[in-house]
Amino acid sequence: MRPLRYAWRVPLLLLHIVLGILLCALVLTWNRDAVMKDGREPFTHRMIRWWSTALLRVFGLRSVRVGNPLADPVLFVANHTSWIDIELLHSQRAACFVAKAEIASWPLVGWLASAGGTIFHRRGSNHSLAAVMQVMVERLRGGRSVAVFPEGGTGHNGVLRVFHARIFQAALDAEVPVQPVALRFARDGRRVVDAGFREHENFMQNFLRLLGEAPLDAEVHFLEPVPSTPDARRRMAELSRERIAQALEDQPNRDSRA
Repeated sequence: MRPLRYAWRVPLLLLHIVLGILLCALVLTWNRDAVMKDGREPFTHRMIRWWSTALLRVFGLRSVRVGNPLADPVLFVANHTSWIDIELLHSQRAACFVAKAEIASWPLVGWLASAGGTIFHRRGSNHSLAAVMQVMVERLRGGRSVAVFPEGGTGHNGVLRVFHARIFQAALDAEVPVQPVALRFARDGRRVVDAGFREHENFMQNFLRLLGEAPLDAEVHFLEPVPSTPDARRRMAELSRERIAQALEDQPNRDSRA
């Protein structure tokens, strides 16, 4: 079935990319700094969610929400297995992501990410991290939510890596809540760990493989916020990781809704 999936998904993807360019040109650059008021999403955020949901559908992924996201501003912390994680979370809540600086130079993807408010970080640079933390605090204080991957990179084969605690300082400085988010790919209720990056697989290889894969559920689990403890960032990171790890496990009678 893979050749048949490519035959109808590729034209849909090209059309969706054109729509994405128009969306960025006509909406995001026009009012990219809009914020949620009284719990109501601005029009630009709804457009981001619509575009991301439709992109997932092109790849055969059905976006499913479990639990409810807090109202902006909030620091979302999520597990990370693939480039598509950003679109998966965006399908349920528009947020400013912190992503590696290399993405900014990717054709089209970098431009779309920049227009969506992505904060780019150069890994291994303390100066870059300090600047990123400052921007995160400014966005949070300005009413925008920020989403980060505390693992600092993508995991493989379903392994959840250690969460770095320093990134949690932005929530403490901005005085906003921290909500863990578990991103889980599943078929018939059972987790599919192969949807993310395979070891030694690059972006284009993963992109083409996912484009031809059989349909999957792409679950976004909004979990209980972690207590803010200024003197224990490490405990905040560990508790977030524990809750995400539990949500990723296969559980009978999982209560999810689209």
